[in-house]
Amino acid sequence: MGDAYPVEVAPTSSCDWPLLGTLTTNLRLGPGDVLADVGCGTGGVGLWLARALAVRLVGVDISPVAVRLAATRAATFVPQGQAQFHTGTLTATGLSDRHVNAVICVDALSRADDRQGALRELYRILRPGGRAVITRATRHGARGPLTVHEEAAGFAVERVDVRAAEPHMWGRLYGLWLSRENELRRELGNREAERMLAEARRQLPRLPDRTARVITLQRPADGRPASAGTLPETAVYREESG
Repeated sequence: MGDAYPVEVAPTSSCDWPLLGTLTTNLRLGPGDVLADVGCGTGGVGLWLARALAVRLVGVDISPVAVRLAATRAATFVPQGQAQFHTGTLTATGLSDRHVNAVICVDALSRADDRQGALRELYRILRPGGRAVITRATRHGARGPLTVHEEAAGFAVERVDVRAAEPHMWGRLYGLWLSRENELRRELGNREAERMLAEARRQLPRLPDRTARVITLQRPADGRPASAGTLPETAVYREESG
């Protein structure tokens, strides 16, 4: 990412300074609001936003190790009690109905076993009028409306931002992994290095056909239930995963 990499945040996703700016703008949060970072990893993105926007943060991740690391990092960003982290999944966050004012989900939704269920879960935990901002990569030539799954979950689509430089960034990163295989194996061990190298080999050929987007959704203020929309039987949608 070069100087677009937010060193303090240390994201393990594709989050860069431009994405942090987009999240700050599109969430439209006020001081004291509650933000959920679903698929938070080690917490850097949510913690940066919690400090910048003076909001309370709840982070959710499937990995207990990531949750512990996020909790440890919290003190370097916000006062004690402003951020909390716990284990959960994209389809079962452990949060109550209408619990948060906003949700972010950065580079995690594509890993959900039940993507539609994950979107319904984000809708459920949002208060009416609240926004969810998700990142997503799709392949060129997808048929059907781009946001058919989001609308089926009950969301109104507020805006879609294209991140034109993101596939190039991943291409550089994957190329570096492959060219420095021996260094990766020495530093991380064979098991973790092989996982990364397999991802690079799998994803590199797909990048020219990939478009990265930031999608801003809103739970309508009228509070209609998440079941308000259903997927058309003829909908065909190709989304990049992993």
